[in-house]
Amino acid sequence: MPQQAAHPTVSDGIAELSRVREEAVRGVPRATEAQHAKGKLTARERIDLLLDPGSFTEVEQLRRHRATGFGLEAKRPYTDGVITGWGTVHGRTVFVYAHDFRIFGGALG
Repeated sequence: MPQQAAHPTVSDGIAELSRVREEAVRGVPRATEAQHAKGKLTARERIDLLLDPGSFTEVEQLRRHRATGFGLEAKRPYTDGVITGWGTVHGRTVFVYAHDFRIFGGALG
């Protein structure tokens, strides 16, 4: 009798989502190193410094562009180059966005 492939479980899905979110936050390690070498912070690091600790809620973190041509269909990083969300500064709600240089040089998707 042929062996059937195991169906993914909810735990598998949660683990995959956690992995993808970590990939989105991590970005491109080489680009992060380049920013740090210039004495600059990444967009996420700047947002973390601006907002009250733990208050940032990101919107569309897993958004990806749908462009084709010039090889773009093979390069589909998460966040699409802009980090967007809200948080608090001294307890007051603010909305923030930052162009992430590590993703297509910070260009909008």
